[in-house]
Amino acid sequence: MIALLLLVTGLYAFSNRRSERKIVEGLNIEFIGDHNLYITQGMVNKLLIQNYGQLTNVPKEKLVLNTIEKVIEANEMVKSAQVYLTVNGELTSKIVQRRPIGRFEGNSKFYLDDEGKRMPLSLSHSARVPIITGKVTGKGLEDVYKILKYINQDDFLRKNVIGIHIEDDEKYQLKFRMEQFVVNLGGIDNLEEKFNNFKAFYTKANSDETLEEFNVVSLEFNNQVVCTKI
Repeated sequence: MIALLLLVTGLYAFSNRRSERKIVEGLNIEFIGDHNLYITQGMVNKLLIQNYGQLTNVPKEKLVLNTIEKVIEANEMVKSAQVYLTVNGELTSKIVQRRPIGRFEGNSKFYLDDEGKRMPLSLSHSARVPIITGKVTGKGLEDVYKILKYINQDDFLRKNVIGIHIEDDEKYQLKFRMEQFVVNLGGIDNLEEKFNNFKAFYTKANSDETLEEFNVVSLEFNNQVVCTKI
């Protein structure tokens, strides 16, 4: 009985010491939202190892969770990160990735994210977003972001616009998925009016089966859709 009492006391003391130390028992990396992984669990794990070594079996008091969050958020694919330790001693990282809405192709290749910022291409996943071509300038970048933001709020445009070309005089041309014509948008003024006019034209021409007769559709002129036939 004495031996059994000593054994139980010893196990209890060991358990208490382990609980007080709160050893990291494991690492869990979760991605919130978009399932397209521009940065993978393996990449995050490697990032943490490079900065901290193996994090398992490390006492909690040696971890600065705020700093770990900042290390993860420093990655250009990450929008935000939340790091915490569970009651089971598991170090959990919940990560929100940046979301690309357009891809620039030219001398420099990069994504434009949903906040209008440049985002590098990913080795893990290629986003299916409109391709942007032409000369990239600060003004052009701002304008393209406004066009893409509008397109993403409209089901028809989001499904059909596959490209935007930046012309030299800060005018923009759109390419559509199924049609052979291009759409001269002009500047970014009156976007709602221009796109509403275009959708009305598209619905009528599609109904009349005349879409294939056009190679250029211009929205540059006030409240008009001007079409050029092949």
